[in-house]
Amino acid sequence: MKPLLVLIMSIVMLLSCSKEPEKTQEPASAEKSLFEEVKEQTVKNPKDAEAWFHLAALYENAQMHREEAVALQKVIEIDPGKGYAYVKLGNAYNRIGQYQDAITSFRTALKYFPRDPVLHNNLAVSYGKLGNTDKEIAYLEKAIALRPHYATARHNLGIIMLKMGKRGEAMKQYQELSKFDTVVASSLKKEIDAKEK
Repeated sequence: MKPLLVLIMSIVMLLSCSKEPEKTQEPASAEKSLFEEVKEQTVKNPKDAEAWFHLAALYENAQMHREEAVALQKVIEIDPGKGYAYVKLGNAYNRIGQYQDAITSFRTALKYFPRDPVLHNNLAVSYGKLGNTDKEIAYLEKAIALRPHYATARHNLGIIMLKMGKRGEAMKQYQELSKFDTVVASSLKKEIDAKEK
């Protein structure tokens, strides 16, 4: 194991195994010290892709998505073959509204994970945010073809069909969803019913 991973695991275990609650240390300061430890590792060894990846994960957990994107860019700069970093970077870009950058990252990730339905769904969302409905639909259909019981992709496709005035197509997605995920199906049905009012 990398020394940084051992350090992180040790800190997490120490914090979770304490029998008495700490009276002087707030959770935020514990997180801050973990941030400091990981940041220190990136300063000591700026070519440590794993340290940058861990820093990106900490930023993601803290909902600091711009900083997460910067850290993931460093990971890719150091190790361009780290396919999952492109997925995470695309997600970070989506969260901060940089949809074209998200598309670029997700399309690169597809070279590593061409059969990942979640990746296709996320790419569809990015295209949708830019108003490219044709590509949005195409990627959602690909996600569903890869995983027919992918509720999120079916819901997203139903919503798009509804926005396009294709109620019958939206109902088809609702009917399919009803077979395996009644919660997501009812969410889509509410949208369909609201559109009729």
